Amino acid sequence: MPLDQSRSRLNPVLTANAAEAVVHPRQASDMREAARLRELAAWYRDISERAGNPRIWESRVQMADELDREGDRLERRYLDGSPVVAAAPAETRPLDPRTRTLLEAPILPTLLRLAWPNIAVMLVMASTGLIETWWVSRLGTDALAGIALVFPLYMMMQMLSAGAMGGGISSAIARALGGGRRADADALVLHAIVVNLTIGIVCSVLVLAFGPALYRALGGEGASLDAALRYSNVVFAGTALVWLMNALANVIRGGGNMWVPSLWICVGVVLLVPLSPCLIFGLGPFPALGIAGAGVAVVVTTALTALALGWYITLGRSVACFRWARLRWALFADILRVGGVASISTLQTNLTVLLTTALVGIAAGPEAIAGYGTGNRLEFLLVPLVFGLGAPLVALVGTNIGAGQTQRALRIALTGGVIAFGLSEAVGVAAAIWPTAWLGLFDDHPRMLAAGAAYLRHVGPAYGFFGLGLSLYFASQGAGRLLWPLSAGLVRLVIAVGGGWLAFSITGELDAVFAALSAALVIYGVMLSAAVASGVWFRPRWPALFTKGMLMPRGPAR
Repeated sequence: MPLDQSRSRLNPVLTANAAEAVVHPRQASDMREAARLRELAAWYRDISERAGNPRIWESRVQMADELDREGDRLERRYLDGSPVVAAAPAETRPLDPRTRTLLEAPILPTLLRLAWPNIAVMLVMASTGLIETWWVSRLGTDALAGIALVFPLYMMMQMLSAGAMGGGISSAIARALGGGRRADADALVLHAIVVNLTIGIVCSVLVLAFGPALYRALGGEGASLDAALRYSNVVFAGTALVWLMNALANVIRGGGNMWVPSLWICVGVVLLVPLSPCLIFGLGPFPALGIAGAGVAVVVTTALTALALGWYITLGRSVACFRWARLRWALFADILRVGGVASISTLQTNLTVLLTTALVGIAAGPEAIAGYGTGNRLEFLLVPLVFGLGAPLVALVGTNIGAGQTQRALRIALTGGVIAFGLSEAVGVAAAIWPTAWLGLFDDHPRMLAAGAAYLRHVGPAYGFFGLGLSLYFASQGAGRLLWPLSAGLVRLVIAVGGGWLAFSITGELDAVFAALSAALVIYGVMLSAAVASGVWFRPRWPALFTKGMLMPRGPAR
């Protein structure tokens, strides 16, 4: 039975007498408390009926029994006193209809309905990034190599802010709403903004200070290094805006609303498409800024999108609304327990790309970096594609975990994994069959085309496993259990970088590096899907570090 229906299960003695008489303050307090305890007891019994895990079922029934006993005690104290009646129970807020949908609607239709606007807008965003790369490629191979050096780092910022910390924000809000903690959900909005803005400013300072050394270490030199720095200095000066925009978008997504973030991000993309070439080439009244103009266009459209999302939340139209609240460590921890660990997983993914980029540069030079970077951009295209599915997975799994519906949460995760595998594998197989159809859009340099085609032929068929693992990573964020995604990401890093280096040392062939990357993706997807399907989310945390709540909040924040 839903929570708001269970509120009618109050003691009939209290209900019958509530129409009469005068209220004594102590008795009024006793009766309000008794009514509240019986309401909670009925809710916990309802949750226990839907919980598939015996430990959760038993704990909820035990809690309901204790609440009923305390309600009985307060009733007896009231009935032993003078015959007056307390005021009616304090008004409570029912579940938002959007939250009820996440808890009760059929899984596959609900997941697809929530996912498709996200997938559509993420594809539009990824396409826009490709269009921007195409415009930059008109500036020459050095500019293309320069943006290939910056792109993994910028994507890491996007993944950290939208997928890692953003997932922590969505997960915390979804679990609060699923558990009926509306006040905490509202307070989490301010905490999310503080967390993401602080991290964004720190990231901006670090990249501006150490970017030149990093790009040199990745193989950048001469004109390609100069192009990388001109683009990087602009986009990373505005990194805090990216973090703010993604914090606001994930606040809205945490309540199950995927349409509004998708709409406004799409509006920003529509503005970026014409603005980027205008600022790169100096069309009309705009100055010709070269590769830096592409960065200026990104910063401007990101700022406008953040402003629109912030205005929507401030007007109170999202399920979790902005409220000025005292900052509490418990709420920061609710976000960081998931977002912090998820950030490590994201860093693993991007560190894999950065290190393999360096390995390709050492093996074959700047033209090979351009080819690998262009081919690898298709792999990065899968990240927003799967994120379109992953954002509703975070909200659906988090809300159901918060309500104690563990088996439903697991079915949601596995359903999303199957869909992600199919979408990603279709992209990868097509790229492996027709690699030059993709690479030829950006350049025609023979060494660039050779390196990119080798990458796509080896790694493309493994894209399905990457999509599978990535979708289950998002689902694990919703569950607040990220040990296995972290472990699978570490295994992928070791196989891709360590195995790739070893294979190249033995064979001297770039193809050997790409074969190691393919094997790493397959193992990543298989390892994580097997773990989640076996029920690791619901097992006791065996290391003491994890039993103390690092990976999952220990209870409602107070």
